[in-house]
Amino acid sequence: MTPWLHIIGIGEDGMAGLSAAARAQVEQAEIIIGGDRHHALAPNVTAKRVAWPSPFDAMIETICGYRGKRVIVLVTGDPLWFSVGARIANPASPAYIPVQEITYHPQLSAFQWAAARMGWSLADVETLTAHGRPAEQIVPYFWPGARLLILTAGAQTPNEIAALLSARGYGASRLTVLGALGGPDEARIEGNAQNWTAPSPAFHTLAVEVEGGPDTLLPRVPGLPDDAFVHDGKMTKREIRALTLAKLMPARGALLWDVGCGCGSIAVEWMRAAPDAQAIGIDDKPNRLAMARENATTLGTPRLKLIKGRVPVALADLPAPDAIFIGGAITLDTIARCLAALPPQGRLVSNAVTLESESILAAAQAEHGGELVRLAVQRAEPVGPYRGWRAAMPVTQWNLAT
Repeated sequence: MTPWLHIIGIGEDGMAGLSAAARAQVEQAEIIIGGDRHHALAPNVTAKRVAWPSPFDAMIETICGYRGKRVIVLVTGDPLWFSVGARIANPASPAYIPVQEITYHPQLSAFQWAAARMGWSLADVETLTAHGRPAEQIVPYFWPGARLLILTAGAQTPNEIAALLSARGYGASRLTVLGALGGPDEARIEGNAQNWTAPSPAFHTLAVEVEGGPDTLLPRVPGLPDDAFVHDGKMTKREIRALTLAKLMPARGALLWDVGCGCGSIAVEWMRAAPDAQAIGIDDKPNRLAMARENATTLGTPRLKLIKGRVPVALADLPAPDAIFIGGAITLDTIARCLAALPPQGRLVSNAVTLESESILAAAQAEHGGELVRLAVQRAEPVGPYRGWRAAMPVTQWNLAT
């Protein structure tokens, strides 16, 4: 295919900062698509100006309608780093344009500008976005000494991040708002999370130096303390949860079905463990779904999708998963439905604590193969003036890779 669409990153210095090739494309364009800010950065061009359509899929349809013309899309900075350039060419999206039809013209990203202004090595920081996404998804990256660069959704984002840091014991963290980087109106505002009140410009990048922390740190790897979750006592406990996630193998962008999700501990830890990991929790009890929603928000996985329904009926028409955990409602019908939904290299894990559920997993293992494992955990607890081992209920785990 011959490229007909040019996606060009532009900075605060406008046309002067473009490469000769990119500037020539803008000057010769028949159609230029962008936001008001992008159009203002490229004045004195004769092309027809088109504002971003809404919703997003409509934008791609609009762009495709100009096929055969010289079409430019203007974006901020690097078109492929948390930018619409990646979305336009993503074949997993409902509407997209094949990458072979696109030429990308990169510009310095906001992350590069911010790292340079802070004197930070870009390889040693977390590059995150709260643009078009809940700010709570930044929470898993809070860790003493961490450095975060965050694309923001507007002037309110620093206040949201400051509140999240303060609520979790990181109020001493240093925030730096870097506005209009590389332009004549560049600005810098600094302060601590716990007393952040400074107004921020609408267009900026946020740098965070994480300091302080709670008494109990919450790592990204699976196995959070049980009391990190709101629960009713019926949940996958810490050690079993860590082993379960190891078998489920979270991966970037992968989707988990958490069947009988309860308070959502497995789904939440799955999403915390890998960038952009997704999860759908299914349960028929509203009170447990409410706990799962609270846990997802508090622990930094606000995009956890929750469905009220009984399985296996509630599993119909869900997007295909990469892995499935069955923690509740274990039946042979549910197992069969889950196995049918798994793609090659999919993973299924189910945990049972009752004799009845254990017998179902034993039958499933006999029919489908996989591993059947008995897991037992004991904790040292006081016994009078001494200590002894108190055993938790043993868990029978069946796991299968397709």
